[in-house]
Amino acid sequence: MNGFEHLVLFLVALIANLFSAFSGGGAGLVQLPVLIFLGLPFAVALATHKVASVALGIGATLRHLKEEPLGRGLVLVILLTGLPGVLLGANLILAVPDRVAEVALGLLTLGLGLYSWLNPGLGLTPRRGHRDTAGYAIGGGVLFVIGVLNGSLTSGTGLFVTLWLVRWFGLDYRRAIAYTLVLVGVFWNGTGALMLGYLSQIRWDWLPALLVGALLGGYLGAHLAIVKGNRLIKRAFEVLTLVIGLKLILG
Repeated sequence: MNGFEHLVLFLVALIANLFSAFSGGGAGLVQLPVLIFLGLPFAVALATHKVASVALGIGATLRHLKEEPLGRGLVLVILLTGLPGVLLGANLILAVPDRVAEVALGLLTLGLGLYSWLNPGLGLTPRRGHRDTAGYAIGGGVLFVIGVLNGSLTSGTGLFVTLWLVRWFGLDYRRAIAYTLVLVGVFWNGTGALMLGYLSQIRWDWLPALLVGALLGGYLGAHLAIVKGNRLIKRAFEVLTLVIGLKLILG
C-alpha cells in the first residue's frame, strides 16, 4: 500500500472507532467494508478488522479506567460466558452464508434501536438489577449467544452487549459502554482475532494505520461518552443501531 492508502485507513479507523467508543459499538459498519473495498477477501478483512478492534478497546480502556472501576462480578460473567461463545462463533462463520448472516444481524440491530427509542427512560439512571445467582445465569446465557454473534459476524454485537447490560443488569448507558469497550473490545475481540487469524490470515502490513486510528479514536470516543452524559449517548446508540441495521439489511 502507498502512503495515501495508509492515510485513508488511518482516517477511516479514527472516525469509525470514535463513534463506536461513544455509542457502544459498530466500528465494523465503516471499517470492514473499506477493507473489502481496498481488496481484502471477506475472511481476511474480518480477521484484520478484529485485530484493529482490540486497539479500540485499549484506547477506551485507558480513558474509562480513570473513572469508576468495573465491578468484579459483572466482569467475570461477561468474560466467562462470552469468550466461549466468541470461540464457537469464529469456528461457525465459515459455514454461514454471508448474506443470511448480515440480514439476520440487521433485523436484530434494528430491533435494538427501536426498543431503546420506545423506552425513553431506559439507561438514563442506574439501577441494580438481577445481581443474584439466577440473574447472573440468565444474563450470562444471553451474553454467550451474543459472544457467538461477536465471533462470527462483522459489526454491531458490541451494541447488543451494551443494551443487554442496560436492560438486564440495570446499568446506565455510560457505564454499560465502559464494560462493553473494555471487555468486548479487548478480550472478546482479541480472542476472535486470534481464532480468525488461525483459521484465515491477517494482513499485518495494513495494521499500523488501523491500530493507531483505532487507539486514538477509542480514547477520544470514550472521553466524549464520559463528559457528554447518558441522554446524548442514548440518542447516539439509537441512531447508530438504526443505521447499522438498515445498512446490513439493504447490503
